[in-house]
Amino acid sequence: MSTHHTACILCSRNCGLLVEVENEQFKKIKGDDDCPSSKGYICQKAARLTHYQSHSDRLTHPLKRTSDGSFVSISWDQALDEIAAKLKSIKSQYGGKAFAFYGGGGQGNHLGGAYNQQLLRVMGSRYRYNSLAQEKTGDFWVNGRMFGSQKCHTTEDVEHADYLLVIGANPYQSHGIPSARDTLKHFKNDPAKTLVVVDPRKTETAKMADIHLQLKPGTDAYLMSAMLSIIVREGLHDEDFLRTRCQGFDAVKAELLKVPVEQYVQMADVPIEAVYQVARGYAKAQRGCLRIDLGIQQSLNSTLNSYLEKLLFLVTGNFGIHGGNNLHVGLMPVITDSDERKPSTVRTVRHGMFPISALYPPNLLADEINHDHPDRIRALFVDSGNPASTIADTGKLEEAFKKLELMVVVDVAMTETARHAHYVLPAASQFEKTEATGFNLEFPENYFHLRHPIFEPTGDALPEAEIYTRLLEKMGAVPKRYPVLSFIAKHEPKATGHALFMGALALKFLKQSRLKQAPSSVLYRTLGQAMGPLGSAAFLLPLSIVFAKAHPAAVRRAGVQAPSWKLGYELFQRILNSPQGAVVSRHEMDDTWSLIAHADKKIQLADPELIQLLVQLPQQHIDQTCDRFPLVLMAGERRSYNAQQIYRNPAWRKQDPHGALRIHPDDAQKYGLQNGGRAMCESEAGRIEVHVEVDEQTRPGFVTLPHGYGMRFQDSAPIGPQINRLTPNTRRDPLTHTPYHKYVPVNLLPIAA
Repeated sequence: MSTHHTACILCSRNCGLLVEVENEQFKKIKGDDDCPSSKGYICQKAARLTHYQSHSDRLTHPLKRTSDGSFVSISWDQALDEIAAKLKSIKSQYGGKAFAFYGGGGQGNHLGGAYNQQLLRVMGSRYRYNSLAQEKTGDFWVNGRMFGSQKCHTTEDVEHADYLLVIGANPYQSHGIPSARDTLKHFKNDPAKTLVVVDPRKTETAKMADIHLQLKPGTDAYLMSAMLSIIVREGLHDEDFLRTRCQGFDAVKAELLKVPVEQYVQMADVPIEAVYQVARGYAKAQRGCLRIDLGIQQSLNSTLNSYLEKLLFLVTGNFGIHGGNNLHVGLMPVITDSDERKPSTVRTVRHGMFPISALYPPNLLADEINHDHPDRIRALFVDSGNPASTIADTGKLEEAFKKLELMVVVDVAMTETARHAHYVLPAASQFEKTEATGFNLEFPENYFHLRHPIFEPTGDALPEAEIYTRLLEKMGAVPKRYPVLSFIAKHEPKATGHALFMGALALKFLKQSRLKQAPSSVLYRTLGQAMGPLGSAAFLLPLSIVFAKAHPAAVRRAGVQAPSWKLGYELFQRILNSPQGAVVSRHEMDDTWSLIAHADKKIQLADPELIQLLVQLPQQHIDQTCDRFPLVLMAGERRSYNAQQIYRNPAWRKQDPHGALRIHPDDAQKYGLQNGGRAMCESEAGRIEVHVEVDEQTRPGFVTLPHGYGMRFQDSAPIGPQINRLTPNTRRDPLTHTPYHKYVPVNLLPIAA
């Protein structure tokens, strides 16, 4: 029996865990009191991680698809030799536009992203698709306009708020905030705190709320516009904050004063007295905080929703304060900047779509493969993702896969996507390799958790660092050996803190500029070899140096003491030597304003494109159902026993084994459905069979299905709803092409017992 620090991998919080291991199996899993972020908190999902680590569908050897569609085991050398040859041939014949990459960083699986993105550079491609681009890019685009950079991501200080407004989120189930369930209970039990939830369903979070606005699906933009109009009409906006910290409020105010408040509230179908109460309460709160999520980011007017929710905390001055919303820093960048207004921006061939945060929308991937232009996508790498189950319109994507000349999947299990691949490469699980918590969204305190390996890799599985480095070596993109750099890395005196190595590395890149395409692999083969089991994290050294140089005072407040030239090296050592996670910076609240990227350090409220979205709102259709599809489906509800695509063995679920469709009793009666019965759910994209759960908490006209189901296990039929066979990829935000997963018109037909 041995005990290890690690972390949960099932949501962005990545709560710290203390696990007991025996015979290469989890024996006990509990919250880690020493984790500086979660401080011992976990939910029921983390306690069942053995169902991720140990199950019969784990991949153990590289696989190659044969002409009859079956797979045979091959060696790593054969797999990578053949893949390298095909990639080089495709690049030579068609150029970089023929190659695309999907994924590269699943939940808690982040270090691999530093290695797989090198393949894009070597192939000369910009086409990177992942789940963030069907969730958050509208939000990123708005951030770029308002704060000057798409990397200016906002977060929320929920724990210190006295008024919490939750719109389109259910943190009791989805978490996303520190110690979510404990924090919500604290709000419920503290008479000095107010919790307001806006959601078409009376969720677990809504049941704990002081006020629940059970609005009509897809009307969030109308409700938020009305609340903002009330605030400015009644003079509840923070004039001092808006004058000193923002630009353009007068133009925004002029449009908000035009909002027909009563008409918009009527569209949302909520009590107008409650809307006034919430608008006034939030505006007058000393520390008001706003928490949003995919409920408004994957629904009608999704980009406008992201603008309006920011206006709510900015107009009221609930920004840059304890208990409000804030910007944050991060050691390991998750996204970068893109600007479609630059002539150099690479657009997709079929749709001419621009990247947001260097990401392209998966909603368009099938079309970019399945067309006849010479520059269409012909080769696709999928890493730590399952687009065949998670992208809108599964059927259309499956057809597109057939047209690929090369498809490679890197994953821990034979996913629905892997079944379409030409090659499937087994990755080590997140507990069989060095990994990191990459979604560090805290402010003013920021932490980083480098998770040490607990188990040996299953079969011949390898960490992504090794897979991609070997592949690039076989492609001739990087050499296999670096004698001088390796010698320095191994023998450099501790007192110099890798300074000699970094100097030699810079000289190497200067002499051989092509190595800049794959810096992580160069570090992995040199410094990484001297770091033993933690070698995959070698690329964190330059990131630590950059972070310490950008935030020296905050790093020192976190307890890292060293001269300026050595501060980043000492930070790197702290990260390596803190298996429970480490605080890497402690900022002061005033640091918020230095993070704004505009030259004048002010927030731009009146970007013309954002204002235009607000102006056009009255022309939008608030009800997109019809006689054929009269119900609105939320495809992707968070529940107690769904967890993205990570848990594949259905035995992990203690309840809701079928992922039942929830429907209001009145609708169940109208459509001839019974609790526990079955129905055919159909949309313009397809149809699936569902189990029925009659649920009084669901608004009439609104039904829900969970994500994280529909996977095969041990060659079974799909278990639970494959919801993206219902979501058409044509129903999407016109700017970002984010799919409307939370607003899918459907019909229900009873199936006889």
